[in-house]
This record gives sequence, structure tokens and C-alpha cells, in this order.
Amino acid sequence: MSAPATGVRLAELTTARVGGPARSLVEATTEQEIVEAVRAADAAGDPLLIVSGGSNLLIGDEGFDGTVVHIASTGFTVNDDDATCGGVMVKVQAGQDWDELVRYTVMHAFSGLEALSGIPGSTGATPVQNVGAYGSDVSQTIATVRTYDRETDSIKSFTNFELKFGYRDSLLKRSTVNGSPRYVVLSVEFQLGLGRLSKPVRYAELARALGIEAGGRAYANDVRREVLALRAGKGMVLDAPDPDTWSTGSFFTNPVVPQDVADRLPVDAPRYPGPDGQVKLSAAWLIEHAGFSKGFGLGDDDGHAAAGGRAALSTKHTLAVTNRGGASASDLLAVARLVRDGVEQSFGIRLEPEPLLINCSL
Repeated sequence: MSAPATGVRLAELTTARVGGPARSLVEATTEQEIVEAVRAADAAGDPLLIVSGGSNLLIGDEGFDGTVVHIASTGFTVNDDDATCGGVMVKVQAGQDWDELVRYTVMHAFSGLEALSGIPGSTGATPVQNVGAYGSDVSQTIATVRTYDRETDSIKSFTNFELKFGYRDSLLKRSTVNGSPRYVVLSVEFQLGLGRLSKPVRYAELARALGIEAGGRAYANDVRREVLALRAGKGMVLDAPDPDTWSTGSFFTNPVVPQDVADRLPVDAPRYPGPDGQVKLSAAWLIEHAGFSKGFGLGDDDGHAAAGGRAALSTKHTLAVTNRGGASASDLLAVARLVRDGVEQSFGIRLEPEPLLINCSL
């Protein structure tokens, strides 16, 4: 474990490239180092922030007045002892780059993660948010998650059922100690199928790109290729020269509303079945039809110069609030706030942020 550093700008650890300094930053490269760093911060009574890939995180301009533990544990192991039963178990360290893992599984004919290609960030963050895209989410393949329980100072493992997954939600996300996660993810174990075919492709846009019917299957490497192309077209694959990718990804979750609320929307508003008889809507559709086009905030003729041109909606996809270069967290939030309020004024639906907001608010 590295010696604590002081004054490091947290913008350097986030994909949105914003965030003030950390009072103390510790890089932990093993499970033991993660536990020791968190335990030391708790013993000192320090506020704690866990950072790994930094892709779903917006940190305020004043930074974080406490201990930041940067999880940098990497690697994974494959247990194919049960391969005769049609699957393998892949145990992954929390700091492992997510897309590197997905690429490996597709190349080795392990089926189940292909539709989640190109998502930035670390593997340990995926169960917290129940990360998903293109009709798939990690709850469909996670077997167990190993964590450090800060409240009991012990190691605790959760089964898939115990994690109580929901849409962009889990028990891990809901459990906190003094405002930060109670359970610090150490590793994640996935149960994946064997074979070169993907899981059934249920997302219509992806199925069309593959030339198959929704619910059909394709070669997993073809699914990965098309997902990467679709995400790149929306600025959702990290690309250092492209400011459209300098973001937290989707800034707002798709709202889940009662049927009567959905019924008040225009007939062409996309609708999807939600939990408990509710309806999931498209946040992107709501944003666009509330009058916010791609690039909103760049200072166009409509007078939309909310953040002085430093921050704007992506020019490729209205769900991402991007740093055009030199933006602050306040700039990004100013654009997001205008969009949120505009959607609420137009449709009576209040969008909720997807990234974790640290020392700042919408």
C-alpha cells in the first residue's frame, strides 16, 4: 500500500475530469491493503470515499476533506471445474478494469457479459449500481460478492439473492455508514455459460444492428462488436481526444412511474415493463422532447450557454453531461439542473441522477 498522498486533484481519477483535492489519498492494490486502508480511516474517524474507475462519480469542486481509498486491485481467476455442467466461475478483483474482463470472457467463449461491453469503470462497482445496458445487467450473472463490512469489521460474502438487486440498485448501494458505503467490495464472482453464442438479445436496437429478431441469439463476439459501435456512436466508450466521452456516462436514470403517469405522455413516448406493474420510461426521450437537443449548453443561438461553453450535453447523446474542457463540477451540475427542471416542467416527471454526487448536489 502506498503512503498517503495529500492534495491530489480527484479530477485525475474520474472520467468526467472534475473534482477538487483529497485531504488524503491511499492507493490499495490488494484485498488486504483495501481492508487496512478502510479500517485505518474508520479508526481515525475520517470521512471515507471509495474510488476505483471513477466513471459513475461526480466530485464537488472543493474536493473531499477526508480519506480517499483508490481501489487498484486487479486480476481474475477462472474455475472451470464445473464446465461439464455448462458453465464457469470467474472471480474478479474489485479494481479490475471492467471492459478488459468482458473482452477476455468473449474471447474465451464464456457467455453472459457481451452486451455489457465498453462500459467504463471497475468490476467492483458493477454490483453496487447493478450496472446494465442493452437489455442486460450484472445481476443476471453475479454469483457472489465478497466485501469488507465496516460496521462489524469483518469479511462478508453475499449471494445473488441476498444482494436484492433492482434497477440500478442493490443492497450494497442502500447500506451506508456515516454517509459512505458500509460494504466495500473486494471481489466479484460471475457464473458464465460456455459457448460462442450470446444470451438472448432482447434490446431492439441491438437486435436490429445484429440483423436478428429480438429474443434471438448471435455470436458473442458479434454482440460485443455491435455494442461497442453503438456505444461509440453515443460517446459512451472512453476516448481521450473526444470530449463527448468526458462524462459520468448517463447522468439520469430512466424513470419508473405508475401506469397513470405514463398514460399522460404522448403516444410515441417509449415505454417498457417495470417492476410491480409500473412503467419504465426513456430519460433520453423526455430530455429531447422537453427541448434539450444534443450539445445543449455549448452557447448556441437559443441562448443555452448555461455553463459558459465549458459543459454541455453530449453532441452524440442527450443523457450524458460532458466536460468540453476546463469545466468544473458546478458547470456540469448547472447543465444537469436545467435539464432536470425542464423535463419536470414539461412532463411532471423529475429525473434522478445516476452518478454518485460527492460534496455537491443537484
